[in-house]
Amino acid sequence: MSQDEHVDCSQALYRMSEYLDGEMTTEDAHEIARHLTECAPCLEEHEREQIIKQIIRRSCARETAPTQLRTTIMQRITTICDDGSWAEVTQVRRVSDG
Repeated sequence: MSQDEHVDCSQALYRMSEYLDGEMTTEDAHEIARHLTECAPCLEEHEREQIIKQIIRRSCARETAPTQLRTTIMQRITTICDDGSWAEVTQVRRVSDG
């Protein structure tokens, strides 16, 4: 997003999980934050999703997947490469628990 662009509701809602998980660029996060200060319905959705993530985190904190299941899942995850082709993930970054 450029400085001149303003986030609309569809963009804010589409990228809400990315925003909550801290997976956006600083510039994009600021744009979403600005939209949330100006849009009560999107702010309500943000708060709702934040609560859901907290409940899930609390509920699942004690459960861990068996090692073999985790290994199998990670081996099957694919991603779109820069050139648009599909490739198997060879490295996985840890997403913050935040």
